[in-house]
Amino acid sequence: MRYMATYDLMESLRNTNQWMGATAKAMASYPAMAALPNPMLTWMGAWGEVAERSFERMTVKPSWGIRSITCNDGKDHLVQIETMMEKDFGNLIHFNVTEREEKRRKVLLVAPMSGHYATLLRSTVISLIPDAEVYVTDWKNARDIPVSAGKFDVEDYTLYLVDFMRALGPDTNVIAVCQPAPLTLAATAYLAEREPDAQPRTLTLIGGPINPDASPTEVTDFGNRVTMGQLEEAMIQRVGFNYKGVGRLVYPGLLQLTSFMAMNAERHSKAFNEQILRVSRGEARDHDAHNRFYDEYLAVMDMPAEFYLSTVERIFKNCEVAKNTFVVDGSRVDIGRITDVAVKTVEGAKDDISAPGQCVAALELCTGLPDSKKASHLEPGAGHYGIFAGKSWRNNIRPLVLDFIDANADTPRKATKANAA
Repeated sequence: MRYMATYDLMESLRNTNQWMGATAKAMASYPAMAALPNPMLTWMGAWGEVAERSFERMTVKPSWGIRSITCNDGKDHLVQIETMMEKDFGNLIHFNVTEREEKRRKVLLVAPMSGHYATLLRSTVISLIPDAEVYVTDWKNARDIPVSAGKFDVEDYTLYLVDFMRALGPDTNVIAVCQPAPLTLAATAYLAEREPDAQPRTLTLIGGPINPDASPTEVTDFGNRVTMGQLEEAMIQRVGFNYKGVGRLVYPGLLQLTSFMAMNAERHSKAFNEQILRVSRGEARDHDAHNRFYDEYLAVMDMPAEFYLSTVERIFKNCEVAKNTFVVDGSRVDIGRITDVAVKTVEGAKDDISAPGQCVAALELCTGLPDSKKASHLEPGAGHYGIFAGKSWRNNIRPLVLDFIDANADTPRKATKANAA
């Protein structure tokens, strides 16, 4: 599988399906066809419209689409996305609300690198902007990163987070969503031991696999079922000639999307069939619920092969973070060194990706943290997506997270050698 020809073949299949959709749509809308009223032509045009849009979205990075926000003064303020730190594999960006006094809360939202762009957290960002200065880790598509940039694995990811936290300062409140939760916990412990004055104020871990064995799911079962050799042979490809990262070993986003779709194939099939019917009846809209969801869901990015493989091996198979044996840059990171960063975990009762029990395990690892600085929340009836972007997040979880941040905003830090001097 590790050949550019395989990558290009997969991209060719996607491109062909997009072309077939565009062709069907064009043929059905040809003026002469109006003289031959036939339901099949209407259905063909509807299928073509849905197919073209769906396959096209798979290679397009979505826009954040956050142009303005209504603030407490009742006025709409423009939002400018500023790059605070630029690195080879990801940037630190800031959603700067113009002509607004700087908010006391400073939030670093750590986006997952799991096949989707950081824009998957768009609704999360929108919900936080009115009440905080929001910063986001904006990971780059590996196919666009030249081979000369080198490798990027879980240790590099952790060190990126360390750099971002260090740059934002000790009053930062970090929120890690799903995949980055264990690495964000490790990054915080890394700072606690080496640069305690650079630690964040609070750390909120949402639906992350801190201990994947605590509550097995289809995701963890897959990780334990296959060997690393099988995984590398079946999942890793070299970027094709169309992209700047030509020759780079990656786990293609299209393969990840296939896995996502297969997990709920019946539901996705029903959603697309219903959308085709809506288009044929003239009931669909450019930004209806289906298109809003799938424009984001289908937009996938490639992951560096070494990051994907090291995540499976070290986080899921070996459970290095769960066993507190994770090593960064040759040194073990001891989670127990976190002593004054308030930690909160959030889980969804119906999360089928990071099931309840996996994330709350972080609190047991924080042996040096007093119970007064630990908190957890289990959201009834919420699935994986709902705990950070759905109704459960907006109505229940977001207020709890903000209250947690405020409750620890003025708590004193333990004296360190640096600030004691």
